[in-house]
Formats: sequence, C-alpha cells, structure tokens
Amino acid sequence: MGVAAFLPLFALAQPGEPVPPPPPDNWEEILNAPEVGADDQSIEGRRRPGYEAPLPEAVTQDNPGAVRAPPPEAFPVDQVPIPDRWRLIESLGVVKERWFDPYGQNTLKGDRPINRQKVKWLPIKGDDWFFVANAVSDSVIEPRTFPIPVGVQTTERPGSIDVFGKDASYVLSQTFIGGVALIKGSTAFKPPEIEYRLTLAYNINHVNVPERRVLFVEPSKPSHRTDHFLGVQELFVDYHLANTSDRYDFRSIRVGIQPFQSDFRGFLFNDQQLGIRLFGNRDNNRFQFNLAAFWRLEKDTNSGLNSVVQSPRRDWVFLANLYRQDFLIPGLTSQITAVYNMNREAGRIEVDDNGFPVRPALLGDLRGRDYDVVYLGYNADGRIGRINLTASVYGALGEDRNSIFTSEPAQIRAFFAAAEASIDKDWMRFRLSGLYASGDGDPYDDRENGFDAIFENPIFAGADTSYWIRQTIPFAGGGRAIGINGRNGILNSLRSSKEQGQSNFNNPGTMLLGAGADFDLLPELRLSANANHLWFQNTATLQALRNEGSIPKAIGWDLSTAAIWRPHATQNIVFRLSGATLLPGAGFRDLFTNSERNRNYYSVLGNLILSY
Repeated sequence: MGVAAFLPLFALAQPGEPVPPPPPDNWEEILNAPEVGADDQSIEGRRRPGYEAPLPEAVTQDNPGAVRAPPPEAFPVDQVPIPDRWRLIESLGVVKERWFDPYGQNTLKGDRPINRQKVKWLPIKGDDWFFVANAVSDSVIEPRTFPIPVGVQTTERPGSIDVFGKDASYVLSQTFIGGVALIKGSTAFKPPEIEYRLTLAYNINHVNVPERRVLFVEPSKPSHRTDHFLGVQELFVDYHLANTSDRYDFRSIRVGIQPFQSDFRGFLFNDQQLGIRLFGNRDNNRFQFNLAAFWRLEKDTNSGLNSVVQSPRRDWVFLANLYRQDFLIPGLTSQITAVYNMNREAGRIEVDDNGFPVRPALLGDLRGRDYDVVYLGYNADGRIGRINLTASVYGALGEDRNSIFTSEPAQIRAFFAAAEASIDKDWMRFRLSGLYASGDGDPYDDRENGFDAIFENPIFAGADTSYWIRQTIPFAGGGRAIGINGRNGILNSLRSSKEQGQSNFNNPGTMLLGAGADFDLLPELRLSANANHLWFQNTATLQALRNEGSIPKAIGWDLSTAAIWRPHATQNIVFRLSGATLLPGAGFRDLFTNSERNRNYYSVLGNLILSY
C-alpha cells in the first residue's frame, strides 16, 4: 500500500472516531520489500522474472548396492533423481516378474540385476551383474526349382538322357538358437565392464531333389537327405579397457567366436568367426573404430554353422575400419576400411560332408591355391535430404599364387560398387538399386579381374527373398560342386562353396539394376516387391570353361514379393512369406538348356521366427 493510500484515511476521519496511526518511519522499506505469500510459488505454466526457488535438500538414501545419485544441482528443481529404478518398481509392486514373460521386466532378460543371495554359487562380486538369456526358433519351408544336372553313372528315372533333368525340389529346415550372457555394469548409458557370452545353434534339415549325385557324390545314395548339426556361433569375452571421456567414449577388446560385419550391407565379410577385436569410439560417439584379426573356422556343409570339432582353416582376415558420423554431410555416416585376406590352403585337400571336393575346387587345373588380397573400401549410409542412401566401393589388390587357367602366379585387380537409394512417402518406401562387380576378360593372362568377397551375406535388392540371392545355381560345365553364385550371395564367383570354398577371382562378374518398394499397411504388416535385372559383366571365363565361342551376358529378370507379419508389432513373433521367379535371359538359357527352353524358375519361402 503506497503513501497516497494513507492520506484519505486522515481526511475522512470524523469527530469522535479513532484516528488511524500515522505512516511508519520505515514505510519505504515496506514498499520495496519483495512480495510474500502465494507469489513465492511458481504458478504452473508461469514464472516470475528474477525469482529462483531454493534447491531441495540433498537426497540421501539407505539402499545398499545402489548407484549413488548425482547432486541436486545437476537436475531441474522440479525433478528428483531415483537411481536403480528396478528397485523402486519392485518395492511398489508395479511389476510382478514372471520368468516366461518376454515383455515385462524380467531378470532373465537382463532388466534387473542378479540377486546374489539366490545364486551364491556364482563367483561374482557387486550388485551390478546381469544375466541375459535368449532363445530363437527359426523354421523354414522352401519349395524351389533350379537347373539340376542328370547323373552320369545313374539317374533317378531310367531313360533320362538330357543334360539337365527335373528341377523341382524342396527344403525343410529347423534351427534352434540358444544364448546366455553374464554382464557386469549398467549398460543403458555406458559399455559393459565385462561380458561373457555363449550362443549355440542346432539345425535339422531335410532336402529332396529329383536327381542323384546332387546331394551326395555317390550315385548309389538316394536323392533325399536328412541331416543335423550343433554349431557354436558365439563364444567370447568382452572386456572394457577404459573410458576416454566423461560421456563414456570407450575402448574395449573382445576375444573369441563373435559376429562381425565389415560394411553396412554385408557385401565383403559378414560372419561369426574366431577372432580378437579392439573397438571403441571417440568425440561423443561421432567416431567409431575397429581393429580385428579373424582365424576362419570350418563350416558344416549342410547347415552352414560353425564346426569347432575340426581344425580351423589356414585362412586369416585382418581388418581396420573407421566410421565418422555426419561426414561428408550431416546425416550421412562414412566408413573407410582396409581388409587383408591371407589364404594358405594350397597344400590341404578338403572334402565336404557329402563327398564333394571343395578345396581345391573342381575348376580349371584342379591345383591348390594360396593367395593374398587387400580390399580397400569406402562405405556410406544415411540421408541426403529426403533420400536414404547406402553405398559401397571396393578395390581388390593382391596376388594369386596359382591361376586356375595358367598354373602361374597372377595379379589380382578387381573392382566392386553398389548403391541403394530410397525415399519415404508416408507409409511407403521406394527403392532403386545398382551393383557392379568386375569380371575377368582374359582368363589366360597374368591378371585376375573378377571381384569376389571373403564371406558375403548381403542385405540388398530384396535380400534373401530374391531368387538369385537365395538360390545356388550349379555350373555343370565346371563340375557338380561348383556354383555360379552362392546361397545368400549375389556375386557370380564360380566357387565350390561360400562356406568352405576359396575366393575365386577368375569369374564373370555381376551387374544388377533393380527397383523395389515397401508398404507398411499396418504396424504389424509389411508388403515388399522387387524387380532386378542381372547380367554377367564379362563371359570370357564361362566361354573358356564351356569351350563355347560366345555366351550372351543377360542372366534375366529376378522378380520377388514378400509379406512380413508381426502379430504383436514386435520381433518376438515374425512370419514371412515370399515368392520369387527368375525369367531367364539369353545367357542363362545358353548355359542351362532344358526341354522347355524358356522355362521360368521359382522359389517360395515360408519362414516363422519365434524369439524370447
């Protein structure tokens, strides 16, 4: 109340009435004092300028083993830090843990730390150890057709005298994957201090084909096969060496059988192999790096799983790569990589589980080979404006100690490039794909110009829903254990096997142009379609192996469509159904003449994945 407010009180006083007291001597201090009462509190949605409420008292807790909370000044004044959130949820009874529930909080999934009182036999110390268990069931049914040679010694049907016989076959495959991990450290915002992980895979498969000597080298064996195998897919220790910044940039080392993918789409090396790997990041995770060495394990022939009961191969992979986010432009991650593959298997003969020689391959002079090849590459993944982009470029440089055509050393000089661009429109994505892998133009010179990978498993141009990527096409002219391409591979490398064979740089190369689209009709349902046209880059190698004067380059059109249904909109239950067809081009028809020269080939894939 100001001075003017006191004056009317004196003027209005009537005779006989008490006179109001005069203004206090400190009336100016009263007027200038800060307002008190309700205005001391911040009104929701409003804040009085210049007013700061005092910080709350420091939070103290009596919670043995819990992470210490940051000081109050690290938080806004309307928030209170609550460390070890699982303890609070458990105390309040918000979540009732059930071991079989993959959605709620679960100690078996690593949501809560291990209660050491219940597992006193575990040699662990501290209350920040977590246990993670996972289980996957992967079921596949796959009817398909592909060119199948008629057996020389005998056939499934008397009177079959054509080079290529019946082509319909089917595969049934069931894989159970189980894994466990023991992890120390709260990994929500920092790397684990140490991790022990074991993953086993058990596969049962049944294959039925219409001709003999396709599944077994012995003509007396039937044209169907049931097989099973247990493989060790992960067995490693991951140790946290150091944090290099207060934002948990780190440096770690991992030793053992571990997964590794050398580029964004798995073009060069995408496998689970025995190795040692130093990795980490810098600059708030803008830089990531890997230094690794792998000693390749033998694979089981029919399942493709790691076999630890056999001696490792004399095949080593050394690599270094560096990732930089927001380079060359914001939104794009760039990677440079150098990979050295040293193969010393010339003196070892390897026969697969079905009796077919895989090293050396039944191709050319049939002699064993040693080779050294260095891959230098640049890879990019991210966005340029509205365009999603993935691109890879590799050069392969090295020496093959024994060229399969000349039996002399040859220089390896090969090239690879691939890119996929896409644009999103609401619930639709439209894609364009292109790939070029150089082929060998003169198999009898001292150079090998056909590009081949170490172990490809590409997520590209429709991936394994594509006919060409999914199916192995046998090359009868080079032996029945040689395929033009490999299963789950895109390169025409003329290898005996992607899993057990050696890289081959005497090959016709590959070219691909494709378009595709994805339609997210529902959160649970996606439809995809792809159309790819494929060519051999150079058919000189095929002409030499087939003793033909000319072979056209066109492989044909690869058309595919797929539906993916996730009934709970999660990855716990995924059902996929896809169909693909190959419309042969002139080059494919030249190599694989059948009774119906324009016969199309098909592949159907039904896949159910259950995950815990």
